[in-house]
Amino acid sequence: MIDRRRFLQGVGAVALTAAALTAVVSPQSFAPFGFIGEAEAQTVDALKLMAPGALPDMVLGQESAPVTIVEYASMTCGHCAHFHATTYPVLKEKYIDTGKVKLILREFPLDVVAKAAFMVARCAGPDKYYPMVDTLFDNQKDWAFGSNPAQALLAIAKQGGMTEKQFNDCLSDAKLAGEIDQVAKRGTELGVSATPTFFVNGKLISGAMSPEDLAKEVDPLLATK
Repeated sequence: MIDRRRFLQGVGAVALTAAALTAVVSPQSFAPFGFIGEAEAQTVDALKLMAPGALPDMVLGQESAPVTIVEYASMTCGHCAHFHATTYPVLKEKYIDTGKVKLILREFPLDVVAKAAFMVARCAGPDKYYPMVDTLFDNQKDWAFGSNPAQALLAIAKQGGMTEKQFNDCLSDAKLAGEIDQVAKRGTELGVSATPTFFVNGKLISGAMSPEDLAKEVDPLLATK
């Protein structure tokens, strides 16, 4: 059994009590955003958006893809999980697997549990990063909002081949925790204020895009190639 205090210490949140942690990750904490799917009139310079950050970007798809989607997400964000369940399969089959789009997911944790989940995904290794993210989003309700998120995360980590020692070592990695903080800080500097936020070839789009929203943003970019 993983000690709850050790779990919080490992991700730099010693001051959080059990009650505070429960409040942070309560499903009621994530009210619907009124601007889901709407594009804001903001475009970020490609060099600024794609500049190396505190952690290497995890790229899903072909490097030569003409369209780049950068997603800032939180693992405990209900809207992020909804996008993953409804739009991501279309994105992957229609655009990523066909070489038209590459996806880069960047960490923007909204709470300590989301940060821990991202740490586990990073510790899983580059080849297992997206499979771990997939599993975490698919099972979000089972680990993100329970009374013992550490134990629930451990169970998922073990499914991915991680030992309990590796899991504990991962959550005790202060360097990794700080690097995830830096990734989130950079997102804020780029204009991210909520999750999910996407940059489609630099164009900022706030909210969980539907498959129709995705096609509306991506297809015109492909038509010009």
